[in-house]
Amino acid sequence: MMRSEAIHLHLDMIQDKLDEQLELVCAMTGDVDALVTLQERLVNLVKQLNVPLIEVSMVIQDMIVPMVDSLIEHAKETNASLPDSIIEKWPIDEIIHVDVESSLAIEKILSVLDQDRMDIITTLIRVTMVETEMILIDAVSSLRMWEHQARTQLSRITSPGQLFSPFELPEDW
Repeated sequence: MMRSEAIHLHLDMIQDKLDEQLELVCAMTGDVDALVTLQERLVNLVKQLNVPLIEVSMVIQDMIVPMVDSLIEHAKETNASLPDSIIEKWPIDEIIHVDVESSLAIEKILSVLDQDRMDIITTLIRVTMVETEMILIDAVSSLRMWEHQARTQLSRITSPGQLFSPFELPEDW
């Protein structure tokens, strides 16, 4: 009888591990409708409010960091792994111009940000995630795309004033 119980216990442990892995795999595939909804809403809001590059960049970064931290913690607890495209920023071809980087007056930039507009974007993202029951890994994946676009645009600026140029949306978004 003891051997039978040990086998059942071992099978239960294997089933639990498989369930955890299946949950993570399902999370990675996610719900396309939720992704499309988030993308459409963000594109429309950024266009409608004519949001500057710096504000989009800051909102996206502020959203991604805690989400990724949460995913990493969950992955450690479940002995799962996450793709680099979720954990790391996507590479860009260029780096910000040295003259621009050295001339950035952070205090001045922060003083002219429209915090209300940034809060609206943050709220839109959060509400859409909850409303569509978006899986966290899908949200990070979607926001990584926005982050990559923002970082690419940031790498092209030649003066600090361009931080306040409208965020450029690709045609296929």
